[in-house]
Amino acid sequence: MILKEKLLAFIREESYKPLTFEELISALNITDKKEIKKFNKLLEEMEAEGEIIRTRYNRYGAPERMNLMVGRFQGHPQGYGFVISEREDMGDVFISANNLNGAMHQDKVVARIFQKANGKRYEGEIIRILKRRNNRVVGTYEASRNFGFVVPDEHRIYQDVFVPRAVSQGAKNGDKVVVEITRWPEKRRNPEGKVVEILGHKNIPGIDILSIIKKYELPEGFPPEVISEVEQFSDEIVPEEFEIRKDFRDKTIITIDDAQAKDLDDAVSLEETENGFRLGVYIADVGYYVKEGSFLDREAYKRGTSTYLVDRVIPMLPPRLSNQLCSLNPQIDRLVLCALIELDQKGKIIDHEFHLGIINIKERMTYQNVNEILENNDGELRDRYKEIVPMLENMESLANTLKENRKKRGSLGFQFPETHIELDDQGRPVKVEEKKRGIGENIIEEFMITCNEVVAEHFYWKNVPFLYRIHPDPDEERIMAFRDYIANFGYTLKGSPSKLHPSALQKILEEVEGKKEERVVHTILLRSMKLARYSEVKERHFGLASEYYTHFTSPIRRYPDLTIHRIIRDVLLNERLSKKRIKKMKKSLPDVADHSSERERVAMEAERESQDLKKVEYMEEMVGQEFPAVISSITPFGMFVILENTIEGLVHVSSMTDDYYHYIDKQYSLAGERTGKVYRIGDEVRIMVDKVNKEERNIDFSLVDPQD
Repeated sequence: MILKEKLLAFIREESYKPLTFEELISALNITDKKEIKKFNKLLEEMEAEGEIIRTRYNRYGAPERMNLMVGRFQGHPQGYGFVISEREDMGDVFISANNLNGAMHQDKVVARIFQKANGKRYEGEIIRILKRRNNRVVGTYEASRNFGFVVPDEHRIYQDVFVPRAVSQGAKNGDKVVVEITRWPEKRRNPEGKVVEILGHKNIPGIDILSIIKKYELPEGFPPEVISEVEQFSDEIVPEEFEIRKDFRDKTIITIDDAQAKDLDDAVSLEETENGFRLGVYIADVGYYVKEGSFLDREAYKRGTSTYLVDRVIPMLPPRLSNQLCSLNPQIDRLVLCALIELDQKGKIIDHEFHLGIINIKERMTYQNVNEILENNDGELRDRYKEIVPMLENMESLANTLKENRKKRGSLGFQFPETHIELDDQGRPVKVEEKKRGIGENIIEEFMITCNEVVAEHFYWKNVPFLYRIHPDPDEERIMAFRDYIANFGYTLKGSPSKLHPSALQKILEEVEGKKEERVVHTILLRSMKLARYSEVKERHFGLASEYYTHFTSPIRRYPDLTIHRIIRDVLLNERLSKKRIKKMKKSLPDVADHSSERERVAMEAERESQDLKKVEYMEEMVGQEFPAVISSITPFGMFVILENTIEGLVHVSSMTDDYYHYIDKQYSLAGERTGKVYRIGDEVRIMVDKVNKEERNIDFSLVDPQD
């Protein structure tokens, strides 16, 4: 690691010019034969990762010093794409269809940057493919006499995969299949492959979700060795644990979760004190069961996170752990890591302490019941839970205070509707509606954020290796575009885009609250943000306006939480980490952070696609029906509208036959040439469902009652 850092610093010096292998070992004063061999291997590894570039003349340099960029290629259905840089200080690079040079969606590539496209965005050419992502592709088989094609489900892989008949495995027209790539694409030549698995005809119930599982390579079951380890765990807590843990079983501790949830990994308590409140956050001690290096641990690392598809959960841990031994079910003794946080009446943190603990949940509360008690004053439920109603009311008060404090410091309060989809026993959607958030959800959200901040700050100052949840500051160029965009609505973004404080953006969100453009301003701002991720280096979480943040509260379903639980356990039991432990953690944490961030992105994409699939399927039964809608965005080719049930679709400009409509760039509107009608974001319209394409995930609407 030291040699790698030394090499990177050397080749990034302004005076550096690309050197050969022999020149490098001379410049770095490497003389020992073993060290020279190690250095050669290091160069090969760094070249494979794109950290350094070897030229055709066998000279090594830094890609950014050679007008090159390393990143992931993000394809587009129309054949072009973008290289998304791995460096936060570099923007995306546009790649035309003629300059792909065989790259496919999600490949890790090296691109040469050669100009700005239209003076706005850098354009380039892919010159090297470092790592292929799509060794296997899921899609629909289309048969002909002597060969077939697989049309990928991932539309950003825009080329069909050619399949010779001899390796089609007897696939029939319309079958969903998994095809293994045997020849990568070249200019004017499609990729070639062989069918390795036939999932079933695309119209068979359940094949659609199975295709998503295969597409994202999500695991379908646990290996035998993992199940064997889990079966060895006792249902009873061993006596030794009672001796080393703090006993919280006499406390009034509750869980608040969705009614359908089975993996309950967090519980809370709240007591009044002389100065304010003592908040208890109790998190399942998953690390007690999942030992580092075990089969169970390796499988959990591989998965990285639980994935919540529309019809099932693909858990990080086997159900016996996630739903039973680790789940904080009521009236059962459970092992936890606990944070006790003292707060004053204004929500300011006074003190905190951490413990290994044992709890016994008094009540398993649901969001629905808590909301009925606190929002609707439901008499029957208040009587049923009369012993904890005063605590719930205090929780509501404290959560509101914490939320207001976050808002004041600049934490961004994005408002996006969540969707609830109900399926029948055949997996068909029978109800799609907006999922309402209430006081119960707010309580848990605020308590978990507060706990995560306290944990992150405490262990940062402990100076131990740790994992943080960071959200990098937004790109200056995108913030400038956002600033120009909201100016059309009369809003002014204060402050310099290069040194922007989150509070400036939060002020805009407050100003648009309740306005018709609220949703689109939230959407455009979110697109201006970078992705949150895990890191072993502490940086601020821009979206939360938090200097210290981590993920501590969900170790049943997130591997980073489990990782820091182990660190916290070590510190609590031994007061400090050994030098050997520190060295090991420093070496492993960067990989855990990167891998967990990647697995999180995969899970999010799979979850979103499973929802989009069922939304489109639901609308298949609605063709010809009319609905009220709101314009959510406007483009030169039409306008997207959103229904009350959160489903979105397109009103194509070609369907607007009462006039010729032109896109007004500065105003983000469509204006009629003859009638003078103008359609803007936030306008209410009435639409008819014209066409639904499940394969393309598209819904086409037309206007029923054009506005005056």
